[in-house]
Parts: sequence; structure tokens; C-alpha cells
Amino acid sequence: LTFPLLSVTLLVSFGSSMLYGYNLAVVNSPAEHIKAFYNSTWSQRFGHGLAPGPLTLLYALTVSIFALGGLLGSLLVGALVERYGRNGALSRSALLVLLAGGFMGFSRELGSPEMVIIGRSITGLHSGGCFLGCICLSVVPLYLGEIAPKNLRGFLGLMPSIFICLGVFSAQVLGLPELLGKDRFWPLFLSVVVVPASLQLLLLHCFPESPRYLLIERNDICGATKALQWFLGTHDVQDVLEEMKQEQQSLSSMEMVSVWQLLRERSVRWQTLSVAVLNAGMQLSGIDAIWFYTNAIFENAGIPVSQIPYTTMGTGAIEVIAGLIGCLTIERVGRRPLLITGFCVMGVCSAGITISLLLQAALPWMRYVSVACVVGIIAGFCMGPAGVPFLMTAELFMQSHRPAAYIVGGSLNWLCNFTIGLIFPFLQMSAGAFCYLVFCGVCLLVALYVYLVIPETKNKTFMEISHIFA
Repeated sequence: LTFPLLSVTLLVSFGSSMLYGYNLAVVNSPAEHIKAFYNSTWSQRFGHGLAPGPLTLLYALTVSIFALGGLLGSLLVGALVERYGRNGALSRSALLVLLAGGFMGFSRELGSPEMVIIGRSITGLHSGGCFLGCICLSVVPLYLGEIAPKNLRGFLGLMPSIFICLGVFSAQVLGLPELLGKDRFWPLFLSVVVVPASLQLLLLHCFPESPRYLLIERNDICGATKALQWFLGTHDVQDVLEEMKQEQQSLSSMEMVSVWQLLRERSVRWQTLSVAVLNAGMQLSGIDAIWFYTNAIFENAGIPVSQIPYTTMGTGAIEVIAGLIGCLTIERVGRRPLLITGFCVMGVCSAGITISLLLQAALPWMRYVSVACVVGIIAGFCMGPAGVPFLMTAELFMQSHRPAAYIVGGSLNWLCNFTIGLIFPFLQMSAGAFCYLVFCGVCLLVALYVYLVIPETKNKTFMEISHIFA
């Protein structure tokens, strides 16, 4: 692992993936403050406050609009990475984050709940893909998967998932009452995202473009050679160049496929289905419900209100540790074991939450079982399902199919994210403790699919993986 490889991985993960994690959790602790702002603004405008139902719907929209922006952005992935390149797409992303931070930061001063919602949608646009070119959940793993040697592809590919966990943890720490968790600080809390985005904007232009992109899509052999030498820290890059040239030759008679062509192509049908199952499964597993509404879940479990922020922060620390475990073991144990184990742990813990909530009236200590199950869901997710699906999307397809595959996977990812963020409060009110059984079923079915269908891709070239599926 060379210093250039490590430095570019840390920069793009900090400036993009960490923002995704931060925005997942940032609306959790200031929920009551934001609702109070919405209610008071509504009262000033119309002379009466909002009823509980419409207020819950408006806040749920604020939470889930992040995913709707991500869905819109993910539809633009293919065209954007082809036009700007991986590095170029990422370097433009910070502009959107600065814009979003401005909307959210000045929303209370201007008495505009609409600015909070618009700012959230723009941060989603940045995370899923955007008009100016950044795709945090697509370009980051795509970029890292293309610059990494095959023996480090899993390790570097999971680094963004660690920074997603760090982003969640950062939001939980800054949301403590002693820091930015007070009523007067919530606009600043939402707009902290401008700090890592500014750092990425300043530094990313110092790093070269993806060698695989330069050679295969731009036919720039000289540029690809220099980029490889810089990333790998050696002048002997002939073997890597030859592997990339073989892939280029195999694609010489093929153009970049569209989403419609990808869905119709029989030769990659199982790869496409696998990407769809993994991306939809990781969001329908219930992890977004846990991240968006952690405080409400703990409150329903009977945890004292004064202890909830610190309990939430503890879960964030555990998810960072779980993410590190996954990152450090992926090249040893492979992709499939991490996915299967992660989804199974999440499924069992989802069922555990249901049981503990049903029994806590008779057994008060069951509230701590609920907390343990929430920790188990987060830890299981961060060990594998958090990052492996994005890594495998790059590994399962050749260069000509990869952008379209990210559009399919990203669209399903964000659509399911939006669905869970919007309906979970109402699902929780209507189904009570049994709502977690839905997530249990999804997790176990995805684990079964991975076991039966998806092969191991560790230490295999893109050509070898394509032949396995064929």
C-alpha cells in the first residue's frame, strides 16, 4: 500500500463518503428542535400550529428528501463519469455541498423551512450524483476500485464504508447537548458539511485521474502509465498495463451500454440481478430507519431521555469498530462471508428488537436487549453490507457496463432509502414492535441469495469474474 494510494483514498472518503454518513444521522438529534421551528414558522404564517400528523409528515419529508435527491443524481452517473472522469466528477462536488450548507445554515434566520428541505435534497444530490458531477456512492468506490491493485481492491473499496460510519459517529458526537445539540445551534449543525467538502475542493486536483479510465475510455496510454506509476510507487507497471489493454481489446467492438441495454443483455443478467438485490437489500434491511430515527427507537424502548444521546453515540463508536474489522478482514475472508454474516446478524437482531419490545413491559431489563440489538444491526451492516455492494458493482462488470450498473444499483438504493425514511414513522405507529420483522425477512432473504448465487470475487481480475458468471 503506497502513500499516494492511501492519501487519495483518505481524501475522497473524507470529502465524500463521510458526508453521506453525516447526512444520514444529522437529522436524528435535532429532530424536536427542527419540528418546533416548523411549527412556530407555520404559526407565524397562518395563525395556527401544525397538527401532529402533518408535522410528522413534514419532518419525514425533510429526512427522506435526502434520498430523493440521491435518486435523481444516481440517474446521471453514466454520462457524468464519461464526460468528467472519476477525479473530475469528484472535484466538482464540493460546490453543491457549499450551496446546501448555505441553505440549511441560514434557514432559521430567514424563517424558511423550505430552505432546510432544499438543502437536504441538494446534499442527497451530492451523495447520489449531481448536476456538477459528484457521485459519492458510485464514483468513490468506482474510482478506488480502478486505481487499486487486485490484492488491495477489497481493502481500499471498503475504506469509504468506514468513513460513512465515521460520518454517522461525527453527527452523533456533535449532536450532544454539550456541543451542537442545543436549539440555537441546529442550523450550524446541519451546515458543518461544508468543512470536508472545502478540503476536497482544494486538494483533489493534485491527484491524477483513474489509469483504467485514461487507458480504456480515453486511450491515453502515456497518461495511464504515469498515473499507475504515481499510484503504485514504481516504474514497473507493465503487467497492470497489459491486463488493462486486454480488457480494452475485449471491449474494442463494444460501446458503453445504456441502462436499457444492460437490462436486456442476457450475458450479464445474473450480475445485474445481483446488483439490484444487494443495493435494494442494504436499504430495506432497516439500517436507514435505525440511523434516521435512533433516538425515537431508544425512547420507545424505554431508555431515559437524558441517556439517549450518549447511548446513540456509543452505537456510533461500535459501528466504526465494526467497519474497521470488515475493512481489515475482507482480503482474508472474502466478500461473500462478510455479506452473508452481516445480513444474518441484522436479520436476527431485527427479530430480537421485536421480541424485546413485546416483553419489556413484563421484563424491564429487556430495554437493554433492544439497545444490544440496535448495536448488532449497525455492527452487522458496517462489517459487510455497508460497503461490499458498491465494491462488487465495480467487480461484477466490465468497463463498458460499469456506469450503467451503477445507475441501476444507485437508483434502487436511493429509492429504497427514500421509502424507508418516509414510511418508517407511520409503519412504527401502525405495526408497533412487529415492524422490525419486515426488516428481518429482507435481511435473511438477501443472505440466502448471496449464498446461492453470488461467487467470491477476491483476488480475481475483472475478466476472470466475468468468465465465472458466463
